[in-house]
Amino acid sequence: MASNTSLLPSTGEGLIVSFGEMLIDFVPTVSGVSLAEAPGFLKAPGGAPANVAIAVSRLGGKSAFVGKLGDDEFGHMLAGILKENNVRADGINFDKGARTALAFVTLRADGEREFMFYRNPSADMLLTPEDLNLELIRSAKVFHYGSISLIVEPCRSAHLKAMEVAKDAGCLLSYDPNLRLPLWPSPEEARKQILSIWDKADLIKVSDVELEFLTGSDKIDDASALSLWHPNLKLLLVTLGENGSRYYTKNFKGSVDAFHVNAVDTTGAGDSFVGALLGKIVDDQSILEDEAKLREVLKFANACGAITTTKKGAIPALPSEADVLSFIKNA
Repeated sequence: MASNTSLLPSTGEGLIVSFGEMLIDFVPTVSGVSLAEAPGFLKAPGGAPANVAIAVSRLGGKSAFVGKLGDDEFGHMLAGILKENNVRADGINFDKGARTALAFVTLRADGEREFMFYRNPSADMLLTPEDLNLELIRSAKVFHYGSISLIVEPCRSAHLKAMEVAKDAGCLLSYDPNLRLPLWPSPEEARKQILSIWDKADLIKVSDVELEFLTGSDKIDDASALSLWHPNLKLLLVTLGENGSRYYTKNFKGSVDAFHVNAVDTTGAGDSFVGALLGKIVDDQSILEDEAKLREVLKFANACGAITTTKKGAIPALPSEADVLSFIKNA
């Protein structure tokens, strides 16, 4: 299919609410060394749901973040970063008794990552159903979440309540499991809990690694992807890194090529992809049934993901709409 950027819809006005964790990644100043060997670390704000919220607003969309931070310097710094990036912060709570989560990240020579987390418990895990700003959630057109918020109570109950309220209010439910195995008690528990809310989502995005983990198959093909299909799903996406992405809907399926870049740090690439996609469909969900338009949106989202890998850290690397359009034009 020929590409036609004129089919690319503008970024929508509807509110996208992102639910879950925001934390600080400590990233070594040198790539390709172990944590023990790293001479120093830079603090990089992150957490997949927060990255998605900032990705949306950086592209000109409207977003809010719902979650809990520590009532500490790092927590207030993170809330400040959301506000600086025009993300609504009226869904944030601060916990006086627990710290903001931290993660030490090893950047391998190929830009891929390994994690060591400090959460025992961190503030994000202590969000309760009573903490939720239900009015904010009900005002969303899209409600986006991951699976880290399912690991422990009380956050798990808050997550389930927020999803239920969003669904009842007619929001599109968007799910990116964002598997972080070191945080789960066991791989079996991770698989069970990630799949426990599977059939509630309207839109699901998994990476190739998550597809293998959830299906238990080492094949990354249509049959494997479609084994994750459920009847209420509107769009299933599988991201394949440098091999682009695959899409599946009730009526059609296909793949969109990646843009080739020199990847420095893959952190936030998937979140950038998701934010771009959600911003383009928030006002017009019929795009999910129009293959030509959906392909243009996914090409745009692939471009966002690619650009994000060319700089260190997730949030500083998230592009604006103008960045993406000029990147696509020159690709």
